[in-house]
Amino acid sequence: MYIRGDDRSPDQLRHIKIIRHWQSVGEASVLVSFGKTKVLCTATFDSEIPKWSKGTGKGWVTSEYEMLPRATWQRTKRESRLGKVGGRTYEISRLIARSLRAAVNLKVLGENQIVIDCDVLQADGGTRCASITGAWVALKDSLIWAKKQSLISNVDEVLQNQIAAVSVGIVNQTAVLDLPYDEDSKAQTDMNVVMTKSGEFVEIQGTAEGATFNQAELNELLKLANKGCQELMKIQNASFNV
Repeated sequence: MYIRGDDRSPDQLRHIKIIRHWQSVGEASVLVSFGKTKVLCTATFDSEIPKWSKGTGKGWVTSEYEMLPRATWQRTKRESRLGKVGGRTYEISRLIARSLRAAVNLKVLGENQIVIDCDVLQADGGTRCASITGAWVALKDSLIWAKKQSLISNVDEVLQNQIAAVSVGIVNQTAVLDLPYDEDSKAQTDMNVVMTKSGEFVEIQGTAEGATFNQAELNELLKLANKGCQELMKIQNASFNV
């Protein structure tokens, strides 16, 4: 029987914490923790939209993701100093943005843009999933701010879906939920799943490492991901009721 390093059961999330209004500036800021992984998600509500979107009556939601130099055990160079954004950073930024757009009615948003910045303060696996989960809270907070400023008429009409994301994988032939780095680095299968409140999938990213996985294992992983995402959404909602 596989024993996890932090003594969690295979279907148990790490300790999840969401702190809203973490910064005193900006429309919205959220500090989200998945165990030791910590991400600061900030939202900017902007009337400037991409040129290609002007005149369409629709808004836009985009995102930028980055990891601080000492978010990991060894310092990594700032990508801004290297003169280009790395492929992983760019891919995760696009994933976060796609996930959030699945939650928003862009037509009701009007010709406004919401920019979500996700900065990883500390990384211990699952940074993209923590970013998406925290970013949805920041997104909602930015819409609450916009409603107070009379920039939108109704938050619920703009925010049409609740979104969360979690990692699942197979480690030592055991399906596990919410992998920290030590499990992620040795998993036979690693998967990130983005889901809605109704249980629909926004995105599934899955890879076999050295050993393939079958249909039954895939079904088990997706079921586990659904359980995790539903629990994360309860925590998201609870953060608005404190």
